[in-house]
Amino acid sequence: MSELADTAERKSARTASGDRTAAGAPRRGSRLPRDERRGQLLIAASEVFVDRGYHAAGMDEIADRAGVSKPVLYQHFSSKLELYLAVLNRHVENLVSGVRQALRTTTDNRQRLRAAVQAFFDFIEHDGQGYRLIFENDYVTEPQVASQVKVATESCTDAVFDLISRDSGLDPHRARMIAVGLVAISVDCARYWLDADRPVSKETAVDGTVQFAWGGLSHVPLTRS
Repeated sequence: MSELADTAERKSARTASGDRTAAGAPRRGSRLPRDERRGQLLIAASEVFVDRGYHAAGMDEIADRAGVSKPVLYQHFSSKLELYLAVLNRHVENLVSGVRQALRTTTDNRQRLRAAVQAFFDFIEHDGQGYRLIFENDYVTEPQVASQVKVATESCTDAVFDLISRDSGLDPHRARMIAVGLVAISVDCARYWLDADRPVSKETAVDGTVQFAWGGLSHVPLTRS
């Protein structure tokens, strides 16, 4: 009889542990759909990786932050590196999709440039964890991490390059150089604005960045103004 009571008690403890969110608050139901649980784990892991850095972050701490047991965490991610890459990939996708969507909002080139610059500022302002993980990564010595970080800027550059190539008579190398420059200007200006504790409004910062970038881009022979 006592064995049955002990089994019930252990089961109750496991259920209570699994019913806590990343913030540590109780939640109803002992199980979450796999995708929802994965999302919860990625949020918790992102917080820990940003707070502690890759090397200092531990799977125990991440599981605790997510309100799950360590075995549950390993059911979704086989290693800390796999989890880190999944977190990084999620933020990279947010950045790239934001830039691509911005470039599709209009066919006016100056307004399209402004929308793209705005997308970088929005990402850096609203996805602070992604900003730190992509642009201030402490583990780029790991080839897979370095490759993922590179994907962020290269994918944004590819999106800009495609538009410049389509709307101008420039050869691919010149078009690529302009795209690289525009992305670099956008990222660096947005990073400075955030690191300087937003010395001006975001709108003013975006306008200044666009004005500077457009000064060079306006000399490119585009088929649409």
